Amino acid sequence: MLRTFIRVLICLLSTWLCAAHAQSVLTQFPPKINPEGRYVFYSHGYIVEGDNPTPRNSRWGTYEFPRIKSDLADHGYHLIAYHRGKNTDPREHAQELVTQAQRLIKQGVKPEAITFIGFSRGGYITILVSNLLRLKDVNFVLLAACGESITATESVELYGEVLSVHETSDDLVLPCQALAARSSNISSFEEILISTGKEHGAFYQPIPEWLQPVKQWVNRTM
Repeated sequence: MLRTFIRVLICLLSTWLCAAHAQSVLTQFPPKINPEGRYVFYSHGYIVEGDNPTPRNSRWGTYEFPRIKSDLADHGYHLIAYHRGKNTDPREHAQELVTQAQRLIKQGVKPEAITFIGFSRGGYITILVSNLLRLKDVNFVLLAACGESITATESVELYGEVLSVHETSDDLVLPCQALAARSSNISSFEEILISTGKEHGAFYQPIPEWLQPVKQWVNRTM
């Protein structure tokens, strides 16, 4: 009985401690930077651009942007997730993110403590960030990101530590292997294949098939 009580107490304390140290989701660049902190940027898909955080696609259902942010958040890092406006220019937004990464590094944050995650249009933006930032230790997660246009653009390459997650039933995008293969300055590359049958919509909700390996990969150096 005593051992059972102790196990329950430890479980409750662990849950409380995790909640106490949980990082809130930031929708703006943080005014105060912790040089010892870890920072993760999440860029949503094109359908969310505008005013509605939960738009619906007739084929793939509702894009659960608030739930994705909530489930992607972790006590190990600060999550920054902007809601882009309608008709956002991908290259301009990518340059803004590059500038913010440079600000973090200038204020003492280690490059390996910075991660960019992007899905679909957000993944395209994340690829552009990698190409513009050109740092070998920054982390990038590409979720259904390698469309034919970016794959065919030979001037764009990947830099840093890269994880790609590709849904095998998604015929809108390609695996990122070809882009990684031509990227001579990439530090590491791993591609995970998932097969949910949900096509491009596999990343519309925070399902464990992609969420769990992404969080494990982001936290791998902690």
